[in-house]
Amino acid sequence: MRARLVIGPRLLRRLRRDTMEGHLYRRLPPEETGELRLQPQDSEKAKTLVHAFLKRSMPKMKDEAIQDMLTRKAVVLEHYHKKQTKQKRKKTKGFTAKQRRELRLFEIEPEQQRYAIFLPLHELWKQYIRDLCHGLKPDAQPHMIQSKLLKADLHGAIVTVTKSKCPSYVGITGIILQEFKHIFKIITKEDKLKVVPKLNNVFSLELDGFISYIYGSKFLLRASERSAKKFKLKGTIDL
Repeated sequence: MRARLVIGPRLLRRLRRDTMEGHLYRRLPPEETGELRLQPQDSEKAKTLVHAFLKRSMPKMKDEAIQDMLTRKAVVLEHYHKKQTKQKRKKTKGFTAKQRRELRLFEIEPEQQRYAIFLPLHELWKQYIRDLCHGLKPDAQPHMIQSKLLKADLHGAIVTVTKSKCPSYVGITGIILQEFKHIFKIITKEDKLKVVPKLNNVFSLELDGFISYIYGSKFLLRASERSAKKFKLKGTIDL
């Protein structure tokens, strides 16, 4: 009878590992080292070199895991990228209202307070409104033009105070240079800069025969805020 040799799984893994190591770390033949221009090394030096190379290539892996990969499957070397921490961008803070007043950012120099200087601005504003309202044709619907004017930029428009609870404001006419939440800054033909509050005042502006009225009490918004607001058109509004 022929005897059968039974090999356990642990011994089988050891034999497989020894066989793989023998192929992996064996000395290259002289003819191959000559073609590759390599200096022949013994198996121990080759083993040390391979381990050191794999350790540098895969720094996160343990020695046991590297040895397991060598004995079980092919090794795919990967380039290790260091994780770069993203630097948070610091948000630039703008000036406070107090700082803007101290720096006098919105003040117009006295030598620049001349009506003639801002006439080109008025011409640009008229062209802007014509483009916005598609030419202000005679058959255009007034309420459509009114709704667009209420959301339009008024810098450069010529306005007149027609009604006011303060009689001294009535009749003031000029080009709007600056619009704030509560006031208009208007330059008159006499080269005088007037600060007119919106509250309790009614303003009128005329363009190509179309006259529009602005009720300042319902207009207490910044220019940037009006573009997104929905205005309700009413027949009469009290001051």
